Amino acid sequence: MVRSGREPMPTGRATGGTGPALVRERFLQGEPVDVTEGGVRTSILDSWRRCRTLGLSPDRSDLPFHDGFDPDGPLVRAAVPVLDRLQSRYSGSEINISVADANGTVLLRRFGEPMLAGGLPAIQRVPGFVFAEQYGGTNGIGLALAERQLIQVYGAEHFAERAQGNACVALPVHDPLSGRIEGVLCFGYPRSAENPEFAVVIRKAAQAMEQRLLGQSSARGRALLRAYHAAGAEAADGPHHSLAVGELAPELRPGDQALLLEKAAELISRAQRAAIDVPLSDGRRVTLVSRPMTSASGVEGIAVEAVLPGLSRGGAPVGGAEPVRDRAGKAVAGQALAGEALAVPRPPDELLAVPAEPAAAPRPAALAAPQPTRLPVTPPPGPLPTPSPRSLLLLGEPHVGAYALAARRRLELLSEASARIGTTLDVRRTAEELAETAVPRLADFVTVDLPEAVLRGEEPTDPVGDLRRTVVHGIRDDLPFTPVGKRIDFGPTAPQLRCLTGGQAVLEPDLKAAAGWLAQDPEHTDRLLSHVHSLIAVPLVARGVVLGIASFYRAQDPAPFGDDDRSLAQELAARAALSIDNARRYTHERTMVLALQRRLLPHGLPDQDAVEVAHRYLPAESDVGGDWYDVIPLSGARIGLLVGDVVGHGMLSAATMGRLRTAARSYAELDFPPEEVLTHLDNLVARLDREDPGSEGAGIIGATCLYVIYDPTSQQSVMARAGHPPPAVVRPDGTVSYPDLPAGPPLGLGGLPFDAVEIDIPENSQLVLYTDGLIEDRHRDVDVVLDQLRDALAHHPERTPEQTCQAILDTVAPAHPYDDIALLVARTHALGPDRVATWELPADPALVGEVRAFAGRRLADWGLDEAAFAAELILSELVTNAIRHGAGPIRVRLLYDRTLICEVSDTSNTAPHLRRAATTDEGGRGLFLVAQLSQSWGVRYLPEGKVIWAECEPAAADAA
Repeated sequence: MVRSGREPMPTGRATGGTGPALVRERFLQGEPVDVTEGGVRTSILDSWRRCRTLGLSPDRSDLPFHDGFDPDGPLVRAAVPVLDRLQSRYSGSEINISVADANGTVLLRRFGEPMLAGGLPAIQRVPGFVFAEQYGGTNGIGLALAERQLIQVYGAEHFAERAQGNACVALPVHDPLSGRIEGVLCFGYPRSAENPEFAVVIRKAAQAMEQRLLGQSSARGRALLRAYHAAGAEAADGPHHSLAVGELAPELRPGDQALLLEKAAELISRAQRAAIDVPLSDGRRVTLVSRPMTSASGVEGIAVEAVLPGLSRGGAPVGGAEPVRDRAGKAVAGQALAGEALAVPRPPDELLAVPAEPAAAPRPAALAAPQPTRLPVTPPPGPLPTPSPRSLLLLGEPHVGAYALAARRRLELLSEASARIGTTLDVRRTAEELAETAVPRLADFVTVDLPEAVLRGEEPTDPVGDLRRTVVHGIRDDLPFTPVGKRIDFGPTAPQLRCLTGGQAVLEPDLKAAAGWLAQDPEHTDRLLSHVHSLIAVPLVARGVVLGIASFYRAQDPAPFGDDDRSLAQELAARAALSIDNARRYTHERTMVLALQRRLLPHGLPDQDAVEVAHRYLPAESDVGGDWYDVIPLSGARIGLLVGDVVGHGMLSAATMGRLRTAARSYAELDFPPEEVLTHLDNLVARLDREDPGSEGAGIIGATCLYVIYDPTSQQSVMARAGHPPPAVVRPDGTVSYPDLPAGPPLGLGGLPFDAVEIDIPENSQLVLYTDGLIEDRHRDVDVVLDQLRDALAHHPERTPEQTCQAILDTVAPAHPYDDIALLVARTHALGPDRVATWELPADPALVGEVRAFAGRRLADWGLDEAAFAAELILSELVTNAIRHGAGPIRVRLLYDRTLICEVSDTSNTAPHLRRAATTDEGGRGLFLVAQLSQSWGVRYLPEGKVIWAECEPAAADAA
């Protein structure tokens, strides 16, 4: 089992040729190394592999220089005061502090001890040298950009020889609005100067820089707002009117509010003069007008105003809502929406004011540039008319509007994912739902790879070595992805393998420059590069268990994936992983319950000639229940047909079913009539309820049952049911009927009687027994389904039981069973009169010899002369016992079916008792002889009297 978690901190540094130093030496010599040895961490080993793939040499000391950076850019302005404070804090120490941009170009550098700069190469003393991983190898700046998180590198963990004596800690700096990485803050120091506070200080310093970046954006937003009000003071019909959205539509619904704000954000992101009509839910329409504007300091932005034609100018505020005012008390952008005290939203850069000394505050949620959305925008011909008052709805710079729009869409995608992912408890379908949700709103193509064990419902033991391509989904179907069902083997530098071993999402913005991705399979990746350009690989992790990988590819949108996309993909994957794990656990439990259920059902049908039988068992889609069926040979060539259903689903129902089926078979083999069998089962279920410690007498177990006994000698059947649907009887002429059986209470209620009904069943009729899962469905009426069953059975008497079963499942069974279905179809046969011999005689011992003679002649007619001795002896003993201990008249019957059956009946209810006679006893050996000569023997009771029977194989009788 592979469990995810944050990467452990290094357990050792490069000292004395041990730890990472030894592993690095072996790595450079081409020996295979693993993260489990020498304290080397996954991120470091991945970086070493990328460096080797790039062809870097550890002895190389030159770095490229880039002088095209902006020395007064936003990042530099945000970083200078922060670096000044850090330099003051670490004055006199051996620390050096660097700020690099998103390409790894160092923009600023400070030293705790100025003399430290003298020990650097000349090119590194001035801004402009590049420390990206593809040039400098494994180092703090390059690895922080590659891993996009806090990174610490110690001594021999550096790839380059020149850095072996140093350590560093580095952290990416994000733009709070876009979420993009703008640069890296890095502390460098000798290995001996390690200080645990560095990780804490660098986080606070990076947050201060991010707050200053946000402050620069806020100043631009405030400048635009001042320009908007200044323009309104100069135009008679301009935005100086203080009419607000609440006045335009005081009953504006929340959905309409959100729609207006979304359309306004789209207009800002398009950065052009335009007007669109937005239909509201009540049929009215609001016109949104956007126009460019520029502040006195040169900040360019877009103002979006809402216009509702037909209102007079200067209307009074509705509902007493106060207009929103700036710090000077002047009414500004918007009014309460729908009568609520809700200020008109503005882009984030207008809502935040950054203090001169920013405190360590949490960074706002990352926003990213949206994908283009086409709007029916029609630029007005000439000056925009102003027939009605306007209200400022939204104001901001185009890129800020794009971020706001992107953030809204990402929230919508996450909301949609909550509803779309995990609708079923099927592992494959859940993975497909993840891909369908992400395409095309996040990615153009998605692949999902899961271990074979997860697909079977088991917990994976080796998710890396047992991956199967489970889903390939995208905007087209012709891309050369590995097809579904094939085994996936990722190379050691592949992003997918890195995300699995590290437990974190891996972003490759530019696949053409992703050496690890290119190296895993050059031929395959080269073909894919003509279609896709950016990748996010995310581990599917739930409850600490790695369940697989989801890979998101971008193709059509020229913009690469960013950190915000990675966060969104990771959130989608996390939600999908929980659903996949739930489905996996359910699959595992269902497999176990289904295996138990099938083990408890009959594995084969007994050999008999009374009926020809076919059966089916279909588990429910959602769970496994407690349905069962059974075919039980009975004495006198009769056959018992049994169908039952335990209420509920799961392991308890399956186990209870097994107990009831075993008990029902035992009661039936004792030759109890159907109503008595149901009575015994009713008592058993009630006792199970009482014995269950969790039931507390509430009767948590319930069951229904139908029991039918068919006698081929009389072609009659006796039926009784306990709350179960009646059987269908298909007669030889093709007519179908449902016998009118007393319903009887479900098993477990106790105290209520069960009644049996005797019905004539002609030869070649079909008995159809089923459980309620076949006819009861939440979307269908039971009477309608019974009519469908009648139609499916009618006019087809020539069908075999197998054909009848299939026809029922094809036409009557629901497509997605909510409950289990057990189906039993039996075509009846008759035991002809030529196979039955019957004699009636008074209770006279002198007639025993005549019975033996009659039996011998009949056995000779059947060709069983050699079995005559055993049969005659059995009959003489049974008739003698009936005469001595029973009451006349006495009836003798021989049946020749698969076996030879001898029956003797009388009107007494006295049961015979088998005992072992002593050597001095004169009697008591009759039944002992019967038991020795027969295969089985027993007693069944009639309404008046009893039948003692003995059954033996003709060959066995002959051998005796």
